[in-house]
Order: sequence, then structure tokens, then C-alpha cells
Amino acid sequence: MRRRNASARLPVAIAAAAAVAVMAALWTWTAPGDPALWPPAAGDAGIEVHLLNNGFHTDLVLPRSALEARTGPLAEAVRGLPPGDWILIGWGDAKFYVDQSPIGDRLPDGARAFFRPGNASVLMLDPAQRDPRQLFAEDGRRSFRLSSAGFEAMAAHVESSLDLANGRARVAAARTGDDARFFASHEHFWIGRLCNHWSAGVLNAAGLPIRPWRAFTSAEVMATAERTQLDTAAAPD
Repeated sequence: MRRRNASARLPVAIAAAAAVAVMAALWTWTAPGDPALWPPAAGDAGIEVHLLNNGFHTDLVLPRSALEARTGPLAEAVRGLPPGDWILIGWGDAKFYVDQSPIGDRLPDGARAFFRPGNASVLMLDPAQRDPRQLFAEDGRRSFRLSSAGFEAMAAHVESSLDLANGRARVAAARTGDDARFFASHEHFWIGRLCNHWSAGVLNAAGLPIRPWRAFTSAEVMATAERTQLDTAAAPD
């Protein structure tokens, strides 16, 4: 009897060990960057960008002039924003992300956004008139430079998130007294695809290596930028 019980448990133990091994591999797996895009080659001054962390959500901050120098619906949307030399860019659930009422009042909607697949999403474009270094403390900000080609790839990836109507970005929401505009996105928000996953994907499009399965948290996305800074500092002149 004991032998039979041990034999019956063996396949279960093997399956459990295999599952742990797969999860460990996914947790440590790094999606490679693109050396043709990052780091900037010698002679390429690059374009400065910033990554912000509010504790659970990440936003990118890109120079308005570089975005407006492009063609296409993203550049057109940026040109229509109120004044500001820098553009905060973020992505999230079409309702929960826009709503600024007390978080305690929004917990049921937060549960809906997390656990119901297929939620509508929006892309935020928010102009800032001051330098990000003056607006955001260093402990919640990482600054680094992308190559010109890396910035273009990043902007194109952001643009690809837009749900266009007749080739143009369409405003899905705006807030009273707020310069931010929320444009419809064709992507879906849920626990398997959060704002930080989106930010990590944007960084990867710019050529940076990322750890996709760890990008659930804003801390992991910030760690991507930190590794970028360290690698850039260690690169030979």
C-alpha cells in the first residue's frame, strides 16, 4: 500500500517541480534589447527622456519638440494639447485611470479593472510646462538618453496603441481644470496587462532589455531604467 501511495504521489511531485521550474524561468527571463537602437552610438547626442513612478504606476515623460517633429496621429494629438515643453505619457483603464475620486470609493471599480478581461483603455497625454527634474523628486524619477532611432521606435510604439478614427487619435476623456487628455486605445486593460507592462513594452521598443514577467510592478520598470543608466555609465567612450 505504501509503495502504491508513493508511486501515485510521484507524478504529482514531478508536475509540481516542473511548474516551479517554468515559473522561475519566466520570472528571470529577459526580453533582449536592440543594440541598433540602444545605447546611443558615438556621435549620437540622443534624446533625453524620463520615467516616473508614483508607487504603483509609471509614466514616461518625453520632449514635446521631438514628438511634434514627427508625422502621424501622435504628433497631431500632441500639437493639439495645451502649452508645455514636456509630455507625460501613460496608459490605463478607460474609467479607473481617469477617475480621481478618493480611492476608497473606487475599490469595486478597481476590482473590475483588474479581474475582468477586455476592459477598454486610454492613452494619457499630459503637458508639463516645467522641466521634469523640477517637478518630480529623484526618488520617483529616472532620467536617461535614447538614441534618435530608439526615440523614434518608442514614439511609434506609443502611437500604435491609439484607436484611430479616420486616421486620427480621438479623445475619450478629459478632466475639468486638467490639461491631460485621454485618447482611446485599442488595447485591453486587466491584471494580465497593466500600466507597468505597457511601460515596459514601450522601453523595450526603444531598444532596452526588459523582464516582462516582473513588469507587474512599477519598481521593476524603474529597475529597467536603472540598469540602463548603469550600463551607459559602464560603456567605453
